[in-house]
Amino acid sequence: FFTVRPVTDYASARAGDAARYAAFFHAMLEQGVYLPPSAYEASFLNAALSEEDIARIGEAAARAMATVAQTGAG
Repeated sequence: FFTVRPVTDYASARAGDAARYAAFFHAMLEQGVYLPPSAYEASFLNAALSEEDIARIGEAAARAMATVAQTGAG
């Protein structure tokens, strides 16, 4: 949710930075990782993912976070 406060309910979820999530979503998409387009949607892992797949997703997330931080999205 791109917030410094814990998200515990709808109000705290709405306080998150939707523009930063959108930037993160698009940065991940550019790397071939498809996330839910809205922070309000659930994301699931499945047993078909290998350890290498999960590591690649983690690396992509780190790059996407760096991109979001550099662009100052939100």
